Amino acid sequence: MEYEEMTPQQRAAVALVAFGPEVSALVLKGLNEQELEKITVEIANLRDVPPKIEEKVIDECHQIFIARQYISQGGVDYASQILEKALGKAKAREILHRLESSFQAKGFSLLRDIDAKQLSGFFQNEHPQTTALILTQLSPNQAAAVLSELAPELQAEVSLRIAMMEKISPEILKEIEATLESHFGASSGRDLSVSGGAKTIAEILNLIDSTAEKNILQSLEAEDPDLAAEIKNMMFIFDDLILLDDRSIQRLLKEIETKDLSIALKAASDEVKNKIFSNVSERVATMIQEEMEFMGPTRLSDVEAAQGRIVEAVRHLEEEGQIIIAGRGGKEDMIV
Repeated sequence: MEYEEMTPQQRAAVALVAFGPEVSALVLKGLNEQELEKITVEIANLRDVPPKIEEKVIDECHQIFIARQYISQGGVDYASQILEKALGKAKAREILHRLESSFQAKGFSLLRDIDAKQLSGFFQNEHPQTTALILTQLSPNQAAAVLSELAPELQAEVSLRIAMMEKISPEILKEIEATLESHFGASSGRDLSVSGGAKTIAEILNLIDSTAEKNILQSLEAEDPDLAAEIKNMMFIFDDLILLDDRSIQRLLKEIETKDLSIALKAASDEVKNKIFSNVSERVATMIQEEMEFMGPTRLSDVEAAQGRIVEAVRHLEEEGQIIIAGRGGKEDMIV
């Protein structure tokens, strides 16, 4: 059993066993019948969980509990700032995304366990705007899988509507939720107000297969060049360098100037710095650090420009197939 390969239900089962029968009983009382059945089966199937995995699961639960506390104290933005400082941007984003999912209405949460092909079949008879709205309620991974299954012309139409989506009233969402519940079966949910936008579709396109991504971006460029450019800029940011494997980082370093790297790292997270320094020799790492110190205070605009040039190099190398960004490959991109 590998932690990364565990389903949410398996992790929940490990956590409940670790917390003991009294705490577990309180948690199980709050689950609906379908959730209770799934968790019970996973608990029954648990066999000799390694201590390292149990520690990771408990640590993950602790992080989520703390994040909830931060949100109650000062809202999502406050929680995001605190978590980024403590855990890094990527981990903070992951935790908050899970919490956002837990606040979603039940009608939409029903879709999380449904196969992408089955969902795409459901969307064939739905209006593109309805499809776009529902995809914003899924995780980026699931939304990307569903989008990949849609017809090419529908992919572009739905992507454009997600990118241009603004706040949706709870009344409209209730109607859509009722349709989902009647089709897939569930109890009533809570009020919800969601939005799409360039950032949402960028997160989805980051995870979709390359062929579908190119098709969608080409259609978006023809429809709205400025919006397409905005989406491209959001699809891979400097902090996402941590998504590159070591070989890709080493390939990237051959394409960028040391001065650009030194300037860009001035405002980089510790995760990004560690990623870079772990892929260069000790001598080069020392040279970069000395240059960062020697240049002193640097204008934010210069840092952003340097980071932008490095991001452009990443995109160029990925287009040529010379590097791989985690989660961006198609089914045939990797040979194990």
